[in-house]
Amino acid sequence: MPMKTRFKPPPLSLYIHIPWCIRKCPYCDFNSHAAGDRLPEAEYVSALLEDFRQDMHWIQGQRLHSVFFGGGTPSLFTADSIDKILSGINDLVAFEPGIEITLEANPGTFEKNRFSGFQRAGINRLSIGVQSFNDKHLETLGRVHSGTEAKQAIKTAIDCGFDNFNLDLMHGLPGQTAKDALSDLSTALDYRPTHLSWYQLTIEPNTVFYSHPPRLPAENTLEDIERGGKEMLADRGLHQYEVSAYSQPGKASRHNLNYWQFGDYLGIGAGAHGKITLLDDKQIIRTRKTRLPGQYLDPDRSFISQQMTIPDKNIAGEFFMNALRLNDGFNPDLFEIRTGKHLNDYRDKIALAQEKGLLARGKTIRPTGKGRLFLNDLAGLFI
Repeated sequence: MPMKTRFKPPPLSLYIHIPWCIRKCPYCDFNSHAAGDRLPEAEYVSALLEDFRQDMHWIQGQRLHSVFFGGGTPSLFTADSIDKILSGINDLVAFEPGIEITLEANPGTFEKNRFSGFQRAGINRLSIGVQSFNDKHLETLGRVHSGTEAKQAIKTAIDCGFDNFNLDLMHGLPGQTAKDALSDLSTALDYRPTHLSWYQLTIEPNTVFYSHPPRLPAENTLEDIERGGKEMLADRGLHQYEVSAYSQPGKASRHNLNYWQFGDYLGIGAGAHGKITLLDDKQIIRTRKTRLPGQYLDPDRSFISQQMTIPDKNIAGEFFMNALRLNDGFNPDLFEIRTGKHLNDYRDKIALAQEKGLLARGKTIRPTGKGRLFLNDLAGLFI
């Protein structure tokens, strides 16, 4: 069924997946693999660029709005490789002025010369996977760095001139007290990050922690951490704009905002996902790339392992599942522009969410405080 209303091309982002880590963490359910003795770096760079070339028909005259190197541990790659990737992509598609280019980095991979090289290559935002500054908790999480190395990594990033960086920090860790968690948060905030991803450890299927569950803090401890942490973040000037994302004014992640506002993105690399709006066909498609690195590097295999059109009946639900993660919600016009549908067709569901106290409607449509606590229930009303 064709889309029914005004329809504009969303911003276009690019996600680049680097699937290797020094070792796999027991809580991690991402597509990551231990690097082993030899990292096929040059072969993978060539494959990424060919993958992008084959995806260029999705670009439809767009410029790139943001680029995000995720993993895995992208900082295992050399600055020369990152430069080759970005230069090769920029030869094929224009970058928007002031484009945000983020690279995920783990403290165990920090070297000053390497990170100066990343900056010269065009990386202008780092996301540093600290997780904790407590050595006991880092060991439990299977991290390869110590608390001291985490601090040194942040200092190295600042010394290299990175003035826009995110710190990834987890709480609710095995054996963690509220005092431990808030000490981690205070230490992170002392470095004045422009952005903080602060989230509770969850036990995911297909992880070591799932098959051998650790003992997690009691519910009242988790509540103390959440309450005390949010107060501390607000006192230090970081605004919560999404479920687990906090930023200084104007420093929200443009790349992640594009996801949550139902923008478009290409995904290249092993297991990467993409979402593309086809204006001429009035359809939205999702793509997934071959997951295992060895198969991704096989020249006889297709990079794409799955391509599907989002059923028309599911488009609105997918929009709401993303946009309602944002504390400020979304402008009603955005719904029609991104989905091609009339918001008025969902007035009964919106009214029901309001009656349940989960949704507020003014200039924007946004989750209430209760709605943020029961976000899955709220999003489920629109599926």
